[in-house]
Amino acid sequence: MVKKLSVILVEDDPDECEEFVDYIEELDDISLLGVTNDSTKAIEYIKDYLPDVAILDLELQKGSGSGLNVLMELRQFDLNNRPYVLITTNNSSQITHESARRLGADFIMTKYQADYSPKSIVDFLKIMEPAISSRRKAAAENTHDTEPPEIKHKRLLRRINAELNQIGISPKAVGYQYLADAILLVIKQVKQNLYCEIGNKYGKTEASVERAMQNAINKAWKTSDIDDLLKYYTARINPDRGVPTITEFVYYYANMIKNEY
Repeated sequence: MVKKLSVILVEDDPDECEEFVDYIEELDDISLLGVTNDSTKAIEYIKDYLPDVAILDLELQKGSGSGLNVLMELRQFDLNNRPYVLITTNNSSQITHESARRLGADFIMTKYQADYSPKSIVDFLKIMEPAISSRRKAAAENTHDTEPPEIKHKRLLRRINAELNQIGISPKAVGYQYLADAILLVIKQVKQNLYCEIGNKYGKTEASVERAMQNAINKAWKTSDIDDLLKYYTARINPDRGVPTITEFVYYYANMIKNEY
């Protein structure tokens, strides 16, 4: 699976958000992990998803908080892979711009400049991708992983659950937790039989675990919006079956999330 530049968008203008989403969906080398107009949610996304880039609007007048709030919060966390922070703003104050830089902004693009558009932002990030990837690789190599295992475990589970929710697998389905556990086991490179491992955890037979997992997948492909499925699950599916197998499904998400981290 090709490594994509992963992006979080923090923006309160619905029209701009739509332009970002529409353009990024056309691209094969950039992945939009989340969109929010809330500074608290933005921090959660960054901690959970560890994106390569955060596109951060300084003014979140239609949302909550501000881009400066996000930058200040980020300084308090010892992230091994801090995102490249690209600020967008209508604010012309050089004092505000300098404050953003001091708090960790990597680049500032004003919305009132003649060539500003969501497309120009994304195109700029494509140009910067080699440098962004190089910086993150160097940081990963030179920084010891100090994140406690239990915190990392919870973060990965939240990430997995977000993906399952996007394609409409109900958290109430018996197979939901089994699928999340299976994806996590593959990420952690557990070699044992997944059905056996999960069955032992929940006191279930391997057959019942396998059946519940496939039923959860089948129901999602039967009831979820087809556009959501095509958008969020991009692996090839055998047309004769019409739905992914458990192995295809689990390894698709495990590889995607592992590549992002």
